Amino acid sequence: MKYILNGREYAVEIVRKNNKNTYVRVKDDLTIYVTTSYFATKGQIIELLDQNNKFLIKSVNKKEKEEVDPNRISYLGNSYYITISRLMENVEFIGSKVFTPSREFLDKWCEQRIKKLFSERYELYYNKFEEKIPHYKLKFRNMKTRWGVCNQKSETITLNTRLLEYDPCCLDYVIVHELSHLLEFNHSKEFWSVVEKYYPNYKIARKILKY
Repeated sequence: MKYILNGREYAVEIVRKNNKNTYVRVKDDLTIYVTTSYFATKGQIIELLDQNNKFLIKSVNKKEKEEVDPNRISYLGNSYYITISRLMENVEFIGSKVFTPSREFLDKWCEQRIKKLFSERYELYYNKFEEKIPHYKLKFRNMKTRWGVCNQKSETITLNTRLLEYDPCCLDYVIVHELSHLLEFNHSKEFWSVVEKYYPNYKIARKILKY
């Protein structure tokens, strides 16, 4: 049985005993645990849960706080508390929290998101270029001093994986920056003209990244 609380679905575990009264509590895994009599109907249980709505919300919030990882994650320009929940099957962003089955699962999810998002944005801007430019292979790496690298010798463009932490405009700007190097392999006035042509608001992204 499932129960909707604050827009989220929670599992309900019903234990029937030779009880006269019904008791409700929230377990550590956020399952709503109901102890009731053999004769209580599903409708009566749902009615009881509705009557205890405030208690359930308070209990769930308390349990979730106990599961909050002290670390935070930055994702696309926003900061989230990492909240471990064994009930989660995937990563879900709700308010100021990101819910995940485990930290390892979240890290893997971010890796997959980097490959998918970065590749999609790369192809989008590559196809915007009116000039004929080669299609370099895309790579991803955590870099300390560079947001992107265009390597003519290996015909690769490498994007800093930390761009996932920043506003999406930053990723788009770095991609345009590196693609522009395929026309002007320098930082001349002509180079910045190409950047501005395909990303007019590049100065905003540069300010965020403190270029």
